[in-house]
Amino acid sequence: MALDFAPMPDDQGYFGEYGGQVLPPELKQVMDEINDAYNDIKQSDAFRQELKELYADYVGRPSPVYYARRLSDKIGGARIYLKREDLNHTGAHKINHCLGEALLAKHMGKTKVLAETGAGQHGVALATACALVGVECEIHMGQIDIEKEHPNVTKMKILGCKLVEVTRGTRTLKDAVDSAFEEYLKDPVNFFYAIGSVVGPHPFPRMVRDFQSIVGREARQQFLDKQGKLPDLITACVGGGSNAIGLFTAFLDDEAVKIVGVEPAGKGLDTHDHAATLTLGSKGAIHGFECYNLQDDAGNPLPVYSIASGLDYPGVGPQHCYLKDIERVEYQTADDAQCLDAFMTLSRLEGIIPALESAHAVAYAMRVAADMDKDQSILVNLSGRGDKDADFVADKLDL
Repeated sequence: MALDFAPMPDDQGYFGEYGGQVLPPELKQVMDEINDAYNDIKQSDAFRQELKELYADYVGRPSPVYYARRLSDKIGGARIYLKREDLNHTGAHKINHCLGEALLAKHMGKTKVLAETGAGQHGVALATACALVGVECEIHMGQIDIEKEHPNVTKMKILGCKLVEVTRGTRTLKDAVDSAFEEYLKDPVNFFYAIGSVVGPHPFPRMVRDFQSIVGREARQQFLDKQGKLPDLITACVGGGSNAIGLFTAFLDDEAVKIVGVEPAGKGLDTHDHAATLTLGSKGAIHGFECYNLQDDAGNPLPVYSIASGLDYPGVGPQHCYLKDIERVEYQTADDAQCLDAFMTLSRLEGIIPALESAHAVAYAMRVAADMDKDQSILVNLSGRGDKDADFVADKLDL
């Protein structure tokens, strides 16, 4: 019997026991207003047509599915394919939901759009979308990530957004979220917090998923058109989980397709330096919603780490938590060394420099392909390009 994935989430924003709105009443009211506005706008033919045209003529969709022949030949076994989200305008999947959120903010009459960013891809995409629709943009980014992802910092400034450097705590993504949320609370009526993943209070996990689901819809049809069948395995990296849920959603009812999310094991699961939330976390509340998260005995989020700035978040999207519990999606890990190896291998065999985030999924595909049959196939969501990471990797590997 096929699993029933509808409706997800329910009216209160829950995927099973995860999600919801863990918020004070006044902020819950604001989120409910966003939910109502989203429900209205997504039914609008004008909005749907505008977004469709922007995806085609501005983003450059559909992004292609590419057969990584030389990589597949080197590994042996299954054929490895890449969904090339790295070819989107701004270089990653993030533009898919940023355009939707910016249009929604403008529709609601908001005066400023706020967001956090880790690797800078969400920040660049949102700054781009806000420039396009003419809304003020403010991005909060941890000091460590600013130093590490300098090319994206420069892009955000060129695009006209205000960049706020976050120097407290771990000076990475979790603290950037805290900082941006505090700014948002100063005027939630006029400000719009454009959450950068399928996390946060309802309706954001649903809304971001809906905008990102174009990735999986395209990929599923492209694979059928070219191969005459579906891939045997699909995989994507998971931090908050937007690129992964974007790919996975279209395949959830395809029982023959194995689905694997890949978390960052960092310096090892036996250390404190990882962000393997679904692998080692437990249920709790963070940033206004219930999910698996890495927390101490008092329920406070733990410091997390990944070589990929976009993955070092101590929580994860509530739909991923639900999919793990019902065993529809399997969650594995790749560590820093495997990520770097995949980064360099893909670059030198295929001429494609992946984002460090995406390289985690490439690493997993490389690991399992050899044990699969030659007539089987793996589809990897190559969620972003590695321009932002090139200098960092070159320094780290002394290239």
